[in-house]
Amino acid sequence: MAFELPDLPYAHDALAGQGMSKETLEYHHDIHHKAYVDNGNKLISGTEWEGKTLEEIVKGTYDANAVAQSGIFNNASQHWNHMQFWEMMGPNSASLPGELESRLKDGFGSVDEFKKQFAAAGAGQFGSGWAWLVVDTDGSLKVTKTENGVNPLCFNQTALLGCDVWEHSYYIDFRNKRPAYLDNFLDNLVNWENVAERLASA
Repeated sequence: MAFELPDLPYAHDALAGQGMSKETLEYHHDIHHKAYVDNGNKLISGTEWEGKTLEEIVKGTYDANAVAQSGIFNNASQHWNHMQFWEMMGPNSASLPGELESRLKDGFGSVDEFKKQFAAAGAGQFGSGWAWLVVDTDGSLKVTKTENGVNPLCFNQTALLGCDVWEHSYYIDFRNKRPAYLDNFLDNLVNWENVAERLASA
């Protein structure tokens, strides 16, 4: 069965008051994400990956030694990344749930220190990529960054929070100010309930 572009979990203009415009979501979801889905479906058609789950395709086509990943990996991983990204944001996001706040304090010393490290990872990712909060294989919380479409699945980590730092994610609203976009993401856009749910099921 071919993969499909999921609907956004909120209206295109639902995040406009929190720093992500309707125009950004129209371009990012309706055009960029859709292209990953459409191209990925074409590339896996008639191959061993047709009929596999998205996670199986991402893990099976990732090559740690590759300078440039295969087209199948790039499109499948970006489809997976964006599916998580939309859910990790939300309108009028609430404060951190208690258990998540405690784990962040245990892992990073304070919530502010976590945000500082996360924002630094995203700002420091040269070129396109992602910043992540993950549960690592040893059960600890870590902030990581990945290039292009590489994601925590490739390292058997559980993604709790991810921020897209490809230019198409922020250029309409923030132009070249990636650090400002990351600060706004952490302060105004994150759906902390979703992050907490991911942590609870990790």
